[in-house]
Amino acid sequence: MESPTEVRIIGAGLAGSEAAWQCARRGVAAELFEMRPLRTTPAHQTDAFAELVCSNSLKSESVNTAPWLLKEEMRQAGSRLLEIARETAVPAGHALAVDRAEFSRQVTESISREPLITIRRKEVTEVENDPTTITIIATGPLTSDALSREIARLCTTVSDKSQLYFYDSISPIVEADSIDMDKVYLAARYDKGSADYINCPMSRDEYDRFYDALLAAQSVEQKDWEKLNYFESCLPIEEIARRGRDTLRFGPMKPVGLKDPRTGRIPYAAVQLRQENLRADSYNLVGFQNHLKFGEQARVLSLIPGLENARFLRYGQIHRNTYINSPALLTPTLQMKAHPQVLFAGQICGVEGYVESIATGLMAGANAAALATGSQPEPPPRATAFGSLLHYITRAESRNFQPANITFDLLPALDRKVRDRKERHRLQCELALREFAEWLRPSALQPTSAAP
Repeated sequence: MESPTEVRIIGAGLAGSEAAWQCARRGVAAELFEMRPLRTTPAHQTDAFAELVCSNSLKSESVNTAPWLLKEEMRQAGSRLLEIARETAVPAGHALAVDRAEFSRQVTESISREPLITIRRKEVTEVENDPTTITIIATGPLTSDALSREIARLCTTVSDKSQLYFYDSISPIVEADSIDMDKVYLAARYDKGSADYINCPMSRDEYDRFYDALLAAQSVEQKDWEKLNYFESCLPIEEIARRGRDTLRFGPMKPVGLKDPRTGRIPYAAVQLRQENLRADSYNLVGFQNHLKFGEQARVLSLIPGLENARFLRYGQIHRNTYINSPALLTPTLQMKAHPQVLFAGQICGVEGYVESIATGLMAGANAAALATGSQPEPPPRATAFGSLLHYITRAESRNFQPANITFDLLPALDRKVRDRKERHRLQCELALREFAEWLRPSALQPTSAAP
């Protein structure tokens, strides 16, 4: 049978854009399909590739953390989107945050000018069941209804578990010059990195007033067809608040490590604002995703010190996230068990987070390129961040499967017991990077040719 020579990639988000680039840098032609602007989604605001719709943070850059480890492996493997992220970075303490508009613009430009990538602005509603065609489905959490039905058809082997969904939220963004700087201060938690976050301190009375108003605020009305099933690590603030009066103070409003330089004291609670772009003219409320009506958000959020007269560029929103039951459906190379010529990447395959989405896009693109050239892809070692993430999404318990971020909990334990957590993580990172480098040399992730 003649080997496929072209790859079709559905979705030009983080995963799809990275997958297309990885194909091209290996000399494999790819068609990249994106339905925007012909069809929009409830969360996207532009038709650009790799648009970041929630926060602008790609997580920690602190050495020997799990997000850092995954990004280091991605750097070794030649991630184009990670490279662009660092080129468009904005101050964010110890985290990698980007100017989301500039990041998306540069990704779109970089992908569009690559001669081996053909851009198709159209909605895909059918997946070709043709052994001579390789397809990567990277449509993310906002997959269209028509394509969702097609994916469900492909996933019939697990019946009603073939397609799952949860709800995710978007944090509000405020104009920088509408923040009352006399009531806030700049600091990074535990003084890690530079003092790039704006911190809105609260006394106990201010916190109680905010908490009571939040609980009394009206949420957006639930549709008849909706069943709210939030992802546990990205709960709306009002859902967190309902679990107890102090839950916010131990969650997104925790003041630990945020000493106010004007008083020398830790506030009772604090709201952090993170810079949105290189111009520093807007900030997002970290961890303040919510499902409140816009008018209610304006009223409640104005109770935060420094935001009494804030102008909101975007209010918090909520939208449906779709993902497949990957442990029942996928192999560790992200190929479908029942349809090996179909691969999944990004949030739809069961990972959570920007970095994880790019990482699976990188892996799916490299594996698709290997298949297109007649090779058989091999998953990375279990001890690596890549290997552990892929192991989780393809080997977890399928009956209770939920998307996951990269954490040390996913990595295998060391051969010997190390009590000190920092030392244990350092050794795990050292082992992971060594094994990843050894695996990378002969693997499919090594490009056969570099894209110009």
